[in-house]
Order: sequence, then C-alpha cells, then structure tokens
Amino acid sequence: MPRLLPMLLRSSLLGLLAGLAPPLWAADDAALFSAEGYRLSQYRSPTPTSAEHATTLDTAALQQLLQRQPHARLIDVYRRQWLHGQFIEDEVHANLPASLWLANTGDGRLEPMWQVYFASNLQRVSQGDPHWPLVFYCRSDCWLGWNAVKRAHALGYDNLYWYRDGIDAWEQAGLPLQRAQPQEFP
Repeated sequence: MPRLLPMLLRSSLLGLLAGLAPPLWAADDAALFSAEGYRLSQYRSPTPTSAEHATTLDTAALQQLLQRQPHARLIDVYRRQWLHGQFIEDEVHANLPASLWLANTGDGRLEPMWQVYFASNLQRVSQGDPHWPLVFYCRSDCWLGWNAVKRAHALGYDNLYWYRDGIDAWEQAGLPLQRAQPQEFP
C-alpha cells in the first residue's frame, strides 16, 4: 500500500498536467489566426486539406479546370518585399503561365492600400462578375493562398479555387513556369 500512494499521486499529477495541455496549445494556435479567421504568421507551414468556400485542386484538376474554363484567372499571392513604396526584387520569382501576381495580398492582415489593390485587381480580372472562376495559389505548405480565398469570398466572389500546393506542385509535374513580376501597385 505505501508504494501505491506515490504511484497514484504521480498518475493524478500527470493527468492534471495532461488536462492543462490542450488549453495551452489552443492558446498558441489561436494566436496564429485573427478574429476573422485569417492566418497571421508562420505562413510557410502545413496547411489544411481544404479551404472553406473554395474547391481545392491538385495539378491534374487544375489542368482540367483550365481546359473547361479557359477564362479562369490564376492568381499568385506569393510575397514580395515592399520597401519605400515599391516592390524590391530580392529573388527571382516564377509562376504558372498567364497568372496575375498580386504580391502580399495573402497576408493575414492587410493595410487598406493592400486591400484596395487586391479588390480592384479582382474586379478588373473578373470583369465585375462575382461568379468568375478565380484560382488562388502560392507554394506548397503556404497559407497565403488560403487567406486570399477567404478574402475573395468576403468580397463576394463565389466561384473560388485553391491550388493548394501551387508553384511547387506545378514544377514537380514538369510543367513550365514563367518569370514573373508583381502587378503594378497603383
């Protein structure tokens, strides 16, 4: 019996600590998202398998979509350094052919100028049609495309696609990429 008491205490203490662990982890995860549900940091980390309000595509499904709906717009939201009112080319960036690169619009928090940049470019490429097919992407394990889908839906677009593994999957499939420059900032 004397040996049983320390084992019960240790077991109870471990159970108590285990009971505390989920709220601590949940608090850490909560700090990654805004109240509106946008991912705020650690953009290059594992993503969910789907994005609400969008159809998730792999490379074959994207190719099929582009054959069925050649007017679908590919929108790259990969980040580009912005300094003193201009994009700074700190690395060569290539994306899928015929893509519109709306750099920095997949961030979790957008300053009003970036929100206008995003909204006005979507308005232009969709010809004002909220049903226009829009495909958002970045790289694999990148939350920027996921955020952009959420943001486009908030603007009223409803024919949304998320090419989850983006540029990396396209390149791994041996498909061509093109050197890209971000859409000019107004």
